[in-house]
Amino acid sequence: MDNKRTPAQRKQVIRDNVAGWLFTLPSILVLLVFTFLPAFIVVGLSLFDTNLVGQMDFVGLGNFRQLLTSGDFWGSAGRTLYFTIGSVPVAVAISLLIAVLLNAKVRGRTFWRMGFFIPYITPLVATSIIWLYIFNPDYGMLNAALHFVGLPVSRWLTDTASAMPAMILYSTWHDIGFAVIIFMAALSKVPTELLEAAQIDGASGWRTFWHVTWPMISPSTYFVVIIYTISAFKMFTQVAVLTQGGPADATTTTGYYLYQQAFGQMHFGYAGAVSIGLFVIIFLLTMLQRKVTGRKVFYG
Repeated sequence: MDNKRTPAQRKQVIRDNVAGWLFTLPSILVLLVFTFLPAFIVVGLSLFDTNLVGQMDFVGLGNFRQLLTSGDFWGSAGRTLYFTIGSVPVAVAISLLIAVLLNAKVRGRTFWRMGFFIPYITPLVATSIIWLYIFNPDYGMLNAALHFVGLPVSRWLTDTASAMPAMILYSTWHDIGFAVIIFMAALSKVPTELLEAAQIDGASGWRTFWHVTWPMISPSTYFVVIIYTISAFKMFTQVAVLTQGGPADATTTTGYYLYQQAFGQMHFGYAGAVSIGLFVIIFLLTMLQRKVTGRKVFYG
């Protein structure tokens, strides 16, 4: 093909290629400096027992052996899994329900859409501080509402039994706006002729949703589940602000456990091994989700 081009055309192709690489160079540099380089540094640190100040003892795979036998690490992984199982399905279901309702011709749809999305784009620290007051067991809004309707109040973040459910409640409230927007975009792309054909065949609203709408938006559902799962396993900010891992480590997730090891106890080498372990867990779960549910995704 290149042999059929004139010298001027070949020079133009070279100029276009150079221009393309120059345009992408800033993004490539950002990825190299802030993603790949830190990842390589973490892998290197995981082979040392170091506090990044003066101690730098090579231990090889010692940090990983400690990781595999650490009850604290596996305990944090179990609590992270509990949070993920408790938050992801609920957030996806509520987001889909809201999207279906907003997809109808309702008054103020733009206002409601904005109302659900604003918490997601608001910084986690700011909303977490607000929810500290909402969860307050003595004068918090949530207990006041429960008392008003005659339901028993809770200690929320100060009780080991209710602390993690409270975290799930807050995270669901904060994150559903993202999925609502994704689902609304997917619902708008469902062919109206398919919905009309289902109605002509006498399908009820539920059967139309289950057999037509749901398969058509399955790629978006798959995407949201993957993103929510990864985000749940990386949860840190809300734990740091709301509970600091308490009470009695009831909300110490793997992300917060990593922070404690690195910046609390200055075990940066072991913290590097924890981060790699967290990456492996997320990767395996993602591959499992892809294998189990990926085949059921309908791409049209």
